[in-house]
Amino acid sequence: MAATDRVAIITGGANGIGKACARRLSEDGCNVVIADMDSNAGQALAEELGSDKGKALFVQCDVSDRLAVNNLLSETRSSFDRLDILVNNAGVVAGGDILTLSEADFDKVMGVNLKGAFLVAREAARQMVDQIEADEERADDVRRRYAIINMTSVNAVMAIPDQLAYCATKGALTQMTKSMALALAKYGIRVNAIGPGSINTDVLKAVNDNPEAMDKIMSRTPLGRIGDPDEIASIASFLASKDASYMTGTTLYADGGRMAMNYTVPKD
Repeated sequence: MAATDRVAIITGGANGIGKACARRLSEDGCNVVIADMDSNAGQALAEELGSDKGKALFVQCDVSDRLAVNNLLSETRSSFDRLDILVNNAGVVAGGDILTLSEADFDKVMGVNLKGAFLVAREAARQMVDQIEADEERADDVRRRYAIINMTSVNAVMAIPDQLAYCATKGALTQMTKSMALALAKYGIRVNAIGPGSINTDVLKAVNDNPEAMDKIMSRTPLGRIGDPDEIASIASFLASKDASYMTGTTLYADGGRMAMNYTVPKD
């Protein structure tokens, strides 16, 4: 099988960063499985990327539900017989600090962002290991083919007071990336993460219409602009490629310089 015939699952793949990743991996020659709760957007993207030619598939999936995740892998095997790349991107937010965050909202964010990432990664890794052992693939070939990419955030190491649950899950996912990388290294499966800063997705729509909020973001963004989902997708493309064959257990931050700052950028 040629490297361009690889199969990729992208969770949260119907919109935003996930959508950009699905498009980019499709352009790279991968068959893509778009997993999302948004059926309309997911199906439309699958059609755009060639579902009628057997190049794309949409599967409705709540990643926090083990049976739904099992079905996702079953549908992937049924359509493409294998799995080579996982972009673990599904995520939700819920406002609330330590004084105000409800237990229900805490559980929801944990369920999708952390438990969901674990459930999908576990089943994906098992599938990959089964393939490697069945095919008796050479380690060098495996490192060029198999990749798991977790989507974390700058808020894995920084914090927002009223996003306690989100920050906690992203910090935990960073550690889970390292643990997964160590466990899967002997098979040649690479596990890395991407930590975006402020990216132009639906989450930032309210900010775009609020000059004061936008000024606050720009004051802590040395490059002076919001990132584009395609810029995150390009990193996913790299991490999934043979060019990253010696990288595992690391997080690449794309944040416009935010994490390098000690002071905010002065306004003109």
